[in-house]
Amino acid sequence: MSAYSELLAELREKPTKWLVTGAAGFIGSNLVELLLQSGQSVTGLDNFSTGYRKNLDAAQAEAGAEKFTFVEGDIRDLATCRRVCAGADYVLHEAALGSVPRSLDDPILTNASNIDGFLNMLVAARDAGVKNFVYAASSSTYGDEPTLPKVEERIGKPLSPYAVTKYVNELYAEVFASAYGFNSIGLRYFNVFGRRQDPEGAYAAVIPLWFAGMLRGERIHINGDGESSRDFCYIDNCVQANILAACTRRPDALNRVYNVAFGRSTTLNELFLLIREEAARHRPEAAGAEAEYREFRTGDVRHSLADIGRAEKFLGYKPEYGVREGLKEAGAWYAAAL
Repeated sequence: MSAYSELLAELREKPTKWLVTGAAGFIGSNLVELLLQSGQSVTGLDNFSTGYRKNLDAAQAEAGAEKFTFVEGDIRDLATCRRVCAGADYVLHEAALGSVPRSLDDPILTNASNIDGFLNMLVAARDAGVKNFVYAASSSTYGDEPTLPKVEERIGKPLSPYAVTKYVNELYAEVFASAYGFNSIGLRYFNVFGRRQDPEGAYAAVIPLWFAGMLRGERIHINGDGESSRDFCYIDNCVQANILAACTRRPDALNRVYNVAFGRSTTLNELFLLIREEAARHRPEAAGAEAEYREFRTGDVRHSLADIGRAEKFLGYKPEYGVREGLKEAGAWYAAAL
């Protein structure tokens, strides 16, 4: 039995109280679902700026709603943060404005949500005596550092306002550990994908965008030459990392940042072929989908690949889904949802 399986069994025996911010979002709703399935008491916070009620409805339909409390509110309001942190044992802080392009379009709003809101949550969680605060960091923090694979100790200069905000989160967390003795763990996500990731809008991530396009018979666009690569991480791997981080009993695991990824890279050209294959399982006409290449996108890094050794060593993280396995599950979900 894996460390993660043992932990889930233990949680079912000893339920605790959890707060998930950004609960109506893609990652947040999957965390809510897993926690409810494990018998935990969960409070969810979201302002629906990027999340959806349907995500919460789906999570509760899968796991039950008896132990779930939802608060509609904004992390930019300190009083709201204090309210939801009260009584929580663990906080999984997912609320943020993601997307590099969005941050380039509106850096002020990104800063307000990702820095002001993050600081509010740190203060509220500290004052509430939360045992551990796990927050969504980002691989964008690596910026222009060219070395592959990415290791946590070596970062470069940020390439977007979004990357700046995520690095500031790490700095604040470090200061709260040294100045106040408040424990936290940052998880640097690498291109997380899977069920409930929104395929609509100007800032949709590549995998849901391409699944939607192929299933609908639309033309697919690839930014650049298609040889840019990413370390795509299926949502269940991400959920595992969050639960392991929150519940770790290792003092030396606290107050660190960890890469959360699969540990292998996939080019956009390879990804296109994999998604086309999966889409064609559900819509045979998708087998004829073609890609149209266009300019590289401002703020994007060329290659991304994570070293997940630190998370394996300190958290017991062991990703269970590779890209192909994750795309198979994601494809079935999008085919049913669209």
